[in-house]
Amino acid sequence: MNTKRIPFLDMLRGFAITGILLVNIGDITRLGDGLDTTARVAGNTEPAQQVLYYLVSCRFVPIFMFLFGISMGLITRSLRSRGERAWPQLMRRMVALFGFGMLHSLVYPGEVLREYAIFGLIVLPLVLCCSRRILLAIGLAGTLVTFMIGGGSAALPGMFCLGAACAAYDLPQRLETAGRGTRPGLWITFALSIPALIWQVSQPGDPRFTTAGGDAGMIMTVLYICALSLLWQTRARNVLTMLFTPLGRMAFSNYVSASLLAVLAGKALDFRMSTTVLPALGVAVTILVAQNLVSRWWLAHFAYGPLEWCWRVVTRWQPVALRRISQKQGDQPKRSAEREVKLVGSIA
Repeated sequence: MNTKRIPFLDMLRGFAITGILLVNIGDITRLGDGLDTTARVAGNTEPAQQVLYYLVSCRFVPIFMFLFGISMGLITRSLRSRGERAWPQLMRRMVALFGFGMLHSLVYPGEVLREYAIFGLIVLPLVLCCSRRILLAIGLAGTLVTFMIGGGSAALPGMFCLGAACAAYDLPQRLETAGRGTRPGLWITFALSIPALIWQVSQPGDPRFTTAGGDAGMIMTVLYICALSLLWQTRARNVLTMLFTPLGRMAFSNYVSASLLAVLAGKALDFRMSTTVLPALGVAVTILVAQNLVSRWWLAHFAYGPLEWCWRVVTRWQPVALRRISQKQGDQPKRSAEREVKLVGSIA
């Protein structure tokens, strides 16, 4: 599946897993589980937690859902353009993802890869058989209905269909260049975010478990994507690339390894008795910085992240080269072939 990489999507994927870890770090490390109810309530009102509730939580997971659907659409189109059957490879891709999810759940019981795999299999016939117009209608309807009741895992099928349809309509390329509709989308969602946040304030607590929090999160998801698309056209692109692209290129490996590192840190630092989220956020930022550096080194030598490579091998069901071939090495076969042609010509 040699789908051409879209740099904006790599960055956006890294942006998404950054926010997801900032929210999940508390669950992974079992932050405050050993405290009584009074202490937990006090912890939920601290400024850092409130920032997470209103700017991060429920804002980044929909991005990841949407990108998963886009990937399904892009892979389907790529396979069909080469005359290959898409359904066997996409089915193996989902089954393999479920297996990875089962292993990941041993570290983090709240992980979502299994749900992504199950709902991915459910919507696969729609992605493969429906026209892009029908797929878009199903995706929009499913997404709107589920987010009217708060979103969550129920939004996965709709978001997957929506992402696959948007891939068919070339939305990734439009976001790469901040095409028509990006700027109006920014201002519309910005205007809608104000009443949405006011509504969220009226339903205090973890927004993952309130309808207002889920709806505000979805609106701000679109706001974030439009804002990043416009920033991508400016000098800020270099900063965004530096911060998020290495994480996004190895999103699968980084998502899973972050859970393992966070669990170890949580046990070592006894986060179960922590009354503040700040130490956990410090661990999350440390993990992200380390993963950024490791990802840069890894991608300089290898074409895919370790888990991405395993996933690709199972999907393709054939060996896939992992080590990156340098330009100098890549030129050697070409020069040898040219010498062989000259030799044959001289003999003839």
